[in-house]
Amino acid sequence: MNINTNQIVSISEANQNFSRVSRLVDKTGTVIIFKNNKPKYKLIDIENDTTIEMTDDEKIDFVAARVLKQYRRAFEELAK
Repeated sequence: MNINTNQIVSISEANQNFSRVSRLVDKTGTVIIFKNNKPKYKLIDIENDTTIEMTDDEKIDFVAARVLKQYRRAFEELAK
């Protein structure tokens, strides 16, 4: 795997300054996050990445499912 050194971020930096990392993704399209000095995670701009093809409806469904999963208990309480 070839990695552009301008796209490497440590996991602690990603954790402490995610807005900077997301701006880097906006600029480069991809950021590789290293953990214990090894590539561990790949952060991509899902709208511009060609490996994941999604329609706008699929993107909305993806985000909605994530929100529902994250706040399920709150939604269940509201439904009572």
